[in-house]
Amino acid sequence: MRQGCEVRPTWYRILLSLLSIPFIVVSCTALPQAGTGTGLPPGSSAAGSPPADPEAYYHVILGNQAEQAQDFERAIREYQAALRADPSSIFLQARLASVYFSKGEMANAIRYADKVAAADVRQVSVLTQMASVYAGAGLVDQALGLYDRAVKLEPDNSETYYSKGILLVNVKRLDEAARTFERGIEKSKDAAIGYYYLGRIGVEQKQFDKAVANFDKAMTLNPSFEPPYVALAAVYEAKGDRKKAAEVYRRYLQAVNQNSKEIRQHLVQLYIADKAYPEALAELQEILAQDPDDLDAQLRSGLVYGELKEYAKAVEQLNKILALRPAELKVRDYLGLIYEEQKDYDKAMEAYERNLKLQPAYVDGHMHKGYLLFRLKRYPEAVASLQEAVKLNPKHPDGYLLLGLTYMQVEAYGEAAHAFEEGIRYHPANADLHFNLGTAYDKLNRWDDVVKAMEAALRIDAKHADALNYLGYSYAERGIKVDEAVSLINRALDVKPDNGYYVDSLAWAFFKLGRLDEALVEMKRAVALVGDDPVIFEHLGEIYFRQNRVQDAREAWVRSLELDPSNVKLIERFQSRGLGDPTLEERVQQAKRRVSKNSSPSSTQSTQ
Repeated sequence: MRQGCEVRPTWYRILLSLLSIPFIVVSCTALPQAGTGTGLPPGSSAAGSPPADPEAYYHVILGNQAEQAQDFERAIREYQAALRADPSSIFLQARLASVYFSKGEMANAIRYADKVAAADVRQVSVLTQMASVYAGAGLVDQALGLYDRAVKLEPDNSETYYSKGILLVNVKRLDEAARTFERGIEKSKDAAIGYYYLGRIGVEQKQFDKAVANFDKAMTLNPSFEPPYVALAAVYEAKGDRKKAAEVYRRYLQAVNQNSKEIRQHLVQLYIADKAYPEALAELQEILAQDPDDLDAQLRSGLVYGELKEYAKAVEQLNKILALRPAELKVRDYLGLIYEEQKDYDKAMEAYERNLKLQPAYVDGHMHKGYLLFRLKRYPEAVASLQEAVKLNPKHPDGYLLLGLTYMQVEAYGEAAHAFEEGIRYHPANADLHFNLGTAYDKLNRWDDVVKAMEAALRIDAKHADALNYLGYSYAERGIKVDEAVSLINRALDVKPDNGYYVDSLAWAFFKLGRLDEALVEMKRAVALVGDDPVIFEHLGEIYFRQNRVQDAREAWVRSLELDPSNVKLIERFQSRGLGDPTLEERVQQAKRRVSKNSSPSSTQSTQ
């Protein structure tokens, strides 16, 4: 007993030395968030205050230190030791509930929260903290009950209304949430957060005008409060109003943080989407002024220069990146595309081949090279590159599409069909693959399969305009299901009303139905939309001939042969209808000479 008396002065010295360190047991200055574990400030109510017993208080201090260090196991041991010294402490039970919640042990968190909730707690901070524990555990009614108790204790405390409102938003009880935030705004000196959440509720309820007004009110009340700016810009983006979204982001940069890289990146994306390339470039230069090593900003700058057709600057920017980072394959891809825009195909090819030398299994490299070879009409080489691309990545549909289209160019229709079929095996829901397979079947005279392929494309995408038009025109050309052909083509025109080729198909279907006046109106519209197309002029001549406008028909057919002097069937039809020999026409002879000149080896080389 005497030994114990000798220890007490030492104990008090330790306690006093610990208390002399600047220390707050727990503080919470921000708005409590429903469902989050935040700290509890000590209050004036005895129920929510740290224990007075010195030994318990000592363990409270050690527990708090452990909590601050995220050592929740040690914090629990210390708080439980303190609770053994002071079993009735509501403060300690609340701390244990909070720490168990932070640790993810919900059962223990709720066990202690229940004890706190059952007590006559008169400290708002304790009630709201336990409400957060209940909310995080999905016990919404218990949480709301504690928020209501807190409101009764301090009816003018706006933060309690806001915490309750956030919970109601999270559980989609939006009308109640709105009323709760409105009450909080009435009690608040700074109501910006209340208006912000009213804005969020407006978005949830798709009442966008209300949302915009509330976000704007929040920004006006507290210009440095970040969330409403981001939320308001998102609303404008969702509505497709990129200009207003950009205005909001610019306000953010002026009022909140002029150095926000993330906001400037949003601005860049908006400007690029709106093709406002000078504005995008200005923002990119601001980003690079802050962070000269930002690869994304460097790359976007190069691409924007490309869009502005300032190709020399684009090439310089991209080469500058590659000088420091030669292994950046994507950057060299973009460089190749810029060279393609300049029609410098040798340098473009060099860029793609350099990537493939660095990484032979680089799928995009094979795709870019294959597409360039396709453009240059070097089809056998294109096939080799594209075969490698689909071999390396069979899950990418574009490789099969381009491979099949390349086979179509060399009239290897069986190989084309096989490429499209392989693509469909991996990508059965790709409407473009089904459509192109149908065109290959058409070349192979597999009419039933053409219909099946086009119908498959339309099951996947009922607005696939090319499939609608192709099937409709095919029916009209064969003189079958012509009424259905008109319906199909009109559906295609609903999607692309100014597509002259679809208009030609509609005119041809009317012609097949004998509706010659309508056919002529639509065919003239097709000529106006497309201009010089030999098939359209050939169709126009047929309509004129059927109307006994022979001279007009003759003129339309000569024009068709000017555009395509190799159309043997039209030449034979021209002669069989007693219109003479069109090959003797000077215009047709000039067209033949022009075609012969353009197809010469030297001419072909120059176009590349």
